[in-house]
Amino acid sequence: MTSDSPTSHRAVFGTWPTPLEPMPRLARAIGLGAGDLWVKRDDLTGLGGGGNKVRKLEWTCGAALADGATALVTTGAPQSNHARLTAAAGARLGLDVVLVLAGAPGSSTSGNLALDGLFGATVVWAGDVDDAGLDSTAEHVAEQLRQRGVVPALIPFGGSSVLGARGYVECGRELLAQAPDLATVVVAVGSGGTMAGLLDPLGSARVLGVHCGAVTDPARTVSELASGLTGTHCAPETLSLRLDQVGDGYSTLTEAAMAALTLTARTEGIVLDPIYTGRAMAGLIAAIEEGDVVPGQRTIFLHSGGMPGLFGHAATLAKLEEALTFSSP
Repeated sequence: MTSDSPTSHRAVFGTWPTPLEPMPRLARAIGLGAGDLWVKRDDLTGLGGGGNKVRKLEWTCGAALADGATALVTTGAPQSNHARLTAAAGARLGLDVVLVLAGAPGSSTSGNLALDGLFGATVVWAGDVDDAGLDSTAEHVAEQLRQRGVVPALIPFGGSSVLGARGYVECGRELLAQAPDLATVVVAVGSGGTMAGLLDPLGSARVLGVHCGAVTDPARTVSELASGLTGTHCAPETLSLRLDQVGDGYSTLTEAAMAALTLTARTEGIVLDPIYTGRAMAGLIAAIEEGDVVPGQRTIFLHSGGMPGLFGHAATLAKLEEALTFSSP
């Protein structure tokens, strides 16, 4: 069973619309006017620590409930924000949750993984597998559940399916109501559904995605999801997508992301994470330096959440501890 069935059923998890707030000190620090830069606070979506996956889960879990599911099964990396929020959604709905995660016990600690346990999810470690191997393990887990009389719903990786992307169609409409003069929305691209959903109401010229390394071909991934939403082909080459912030790979901390998340915290008191929003902010800074985002126009940074992942990222925590300033009493 999947959550891609054409249905209008929707669970309610979030508090909408999320706030749109100015970031004047950060704007000046990165070369924009004080009134040019705003943040869409999708880190404040209200379920399980917040984040962009809540919008997607409203649709995929709604479909699961309509199909009679008694358990949710999904996949991800050990520090997956989507896995954490699927666990929280299951707790809200009274459904069992099984998280099929890449890696092995002890390969990651704290952060999202600790919250997975807090929400009562069961973790199945899939070992050192690629995306196909992760999906295969999830299918096997779902079949085992069926044999026990459970009705599992397979929630897609990252919550990103045509159905899940509807959540970001709604977000795009919120943005148009809050800021009809917006010129650019900057968003981290992981599994692709967030950017794909925004494209429908905003158009490709106003959405700048920053690839974070979660999928091998982000342009194709976003294109296929966007095409499925509208029924009209979205050509990959029409997308505004930066590929320069991945560094040595998805789970690594880049110097640019570290600098971006530090600057954002110290100018606005807003916390970004090293994998997604830190990379997205680094991509925005690079776009300003290259003249692709310019002063005098409203730029919106979509904060997609992910703060728990920061506390599970050893390299970032070490850098933050090094930066502590101590003084004698």
